[in-house]
Formats: sequence, C-alpha cells, structure tokens
Amino acid sequence: MVIAVVADIVGSRKLDDRSAAQRVLDKTIALVEQDIPLASQPLTPTVGDEQQGVYRRLEDALISLLMIQLRLPDGVGFRFGVGIGAVSSVESVHRELADGPGWYAAREAIETVHAKEGRTVPRSRTWIVGAPGQDEVMESTIAASNAYLLVRDELVGAMSERERRLTYGRLIGRSQLDLADEEGITQPSVSKSLRNAGSTAILDGVVALRGGTS
Repeated sequence: MVIAVVADIVGSRKLDDRSAAQRVLDKTIALVEQDIPLASQPLTPTVGDEQQGVYRRLEDALISLLMIQLRLPDGVGFRFGVGIGAVSSVESVHRELADGPGWYAAREAIETVHAKEGRTVPRSRTWIVGAPGQDEVMESTIAASNAYLLVRDELVGAMSERERRLTYGRLIGRSQLDLADEEGITQPSVSKSLRNAGSTAILDGVVALRGGTS
C-alpha cells in the first residue's frame, strides 16, 4: 500500500506575497520532518500552488499532515487530498511525472475537500480516497478515517495560532513548562489553552493512530 498526497495552498491567489508564503510552507514541512520523520517522500512543490508527497502508511500520513496544519502560522494553509493505491512515474525530457491510481485517487480526494469547503464544511482540509480494488477492510478504514478527519479539521480550524503551537509542542513531547516559558505565559495558562481548544482530543487521536491507548 502506498499513500499519495496532493496538497494545494488555501487562498493562494489572494496571498500578498506568494514567494514568502512558499518559504513558510517549505520551512514548516522541513521542521515537521525533522521533529517526527514519517514521509518516504516529503511534500515537495510541483507546479503552481501544488505539492506532492508519499507515505508508507495511512497513519503516518495523517499524523504528518496534522503536524503541518498545527505548525503553520495564520494566513497560510494547505488542503490535502490523500490517495491510497499504487504510484508510478512517467519519464519526460523535463522531469519524472507522477502517475498511477494512487495519484488519481489523491486528486479526487482534494476535489472533495474543495467541494466540502465551499459548501457546508468550510474548515474541511483533508480527505481520503482509495483507488479501485480496495478490500472491505480498507474501505471501512477509509470511511472511519474520513469521519475522524472531518472532526479533527473542525477542531484545528477553530484554534488560534498560539493554541496550534501549544498543541504541536505537546504532540512532539515538549512539557507544558517549556511551552509556557517559550510563550511567556504561565503553565496553568498553557493547560487552560489546551483544554479550551480541545487539544487533548487531538493528541489522544494521535496516540490511537499510533496504535496505543491514552
């Protein structure tokens, strides 16, 4: 199983400085991979506002994409289309071109995100589609994962930039005291922010994705 991810930038045409935004995205992806390396091919710009990446396992992709969402500052964001299926490359005189049912599924997934975002779920940012031929277990896994993602994106989308930073810090194992010192606030304030933002649910979800219990 291969997990293909297509990402595009939210509101890319409205950004005041597209180049500066791309530098923020590149730095964020690099920092996430440094903190918890999960991608077999980290998200890399391809053309326009699109990026592509590959993961070995669905849970790795979901954790890594969450980390990117949490780490990005206000004003810069991604949508993610996650495709499950085989991927290949096509030789070109310019560069290798991504191809295969995994990529087709990822594109279908990101189109679904656009549709949901534009209608009834404006904070939707992530969706999964399986290429044809998935077994019943994977189909059930995809359905359950999409239900989880709808709620996860809603929680993350409602967070302030500080709340996302604090949640990210806890996800990578930093203590509340360290985070309080960095933010210039008290440890009880960190705890209150995490509680009010629903961060515990997000963090427990990561534990569940890793196969553990909280």
